[in-house]
Amino acid sequence: MEIKKVVPSGYCKGVVNAIKLAKDTKANNPEENVYVLGMLVHNSFVSEELSSLGIITLDDSKKSKSELLDEINDGIVIFTAHGISESIKQKAIDKGLRYVDASCVDVLKTQNVIKEYLNDGYDVIYFGKKNHPEAEAVISISDKIHLVTNEDDLRKLDITNHKVFLTNQTTMSYLELKDLIELSKKLYPDIIIEKEICNATSSRQEAIANLTDCDLLYVVGDIKSNNTNKLVDIGIKKGIKKVLLIQNFKDINTDDLKDVHKVYVTAGASTPPKLIDEVISFLKEHSSTD
Repeated sequence: MEIKKVVPSGYCKGVVNAIKLAKDTKANNPEENVYVLGMLVHNSFVSEELSSLGIITLDDSKKSKSELLDEINDGIVIFTAHGISESIKQKAIDKGLRYVDASCVDVLKTQNVIKEYLNDGYDVIYFGKKNHPEAEAVISISDKIHLVTNEDDLRKLDITNHKVFLTNQTTMSYLELKDLIELSKKLYPDIIIEKEICNATSSRQEAIANLTDCDLLYVVGDIKSNNTNKLVDIGIKKGIKKVLLIQNFKDINTDDLKDVHKVYVTAGASTPPKLIDEVISFLKEHSSTD
């Protein structure tokens, strides 16, 4: 069995920066409570590592960022790599908390582009995932931002403004975005479009789209990670026989390796390199015993 790692895969610069920022914040303030408002990046192993350093992650799918912030009464709060609304920042200040913003520069770039078009009188169509923190931060900017998750959502919009701008969450699939753009041009002929899929996301998706002779693709990452799930989608649409999402090597079922000649391993942008290496090592050990 031939085992290959897809390049690029794993950590992107935004994730690396966010993790370093969190660790540095705790190291420089050892006596203070340090909280992360939500998952710093969408990977449970990263959250566990931060916890081992004394960094407290507050994450509850049933609570809003504002409700989570209500639980913090002292110390330093870190806003995640996905971006944060200005109202949450102000609430932290009003509570007398210090905050550290770990927002990815690509996320901030998209937000700034959106604000420019809003200031010019545009309605904004934003292609993203409902309840995802990056999308939540964006739609909090203005009620002129319309979140769409698929083509049906786009068809249901009733925008009367002749000035319409479309952009997207940085971790969406380029294939989905392509279809959405084609439909938006039919519905709004004068629409202005700026694709904001970040380089890390697009390069990882394209690497999978270019795979040949792949019998099995393992995508290593957290089920909460949107960019990880999009890698799975790309693999399936590519026509790869088996595409499996695993969190680490312990999720591998060796029965899936029967009659597999070439297996590739990729990973989401928030997946620690150690987890990727462990998967590849496990597969090599299994292959040597066949």
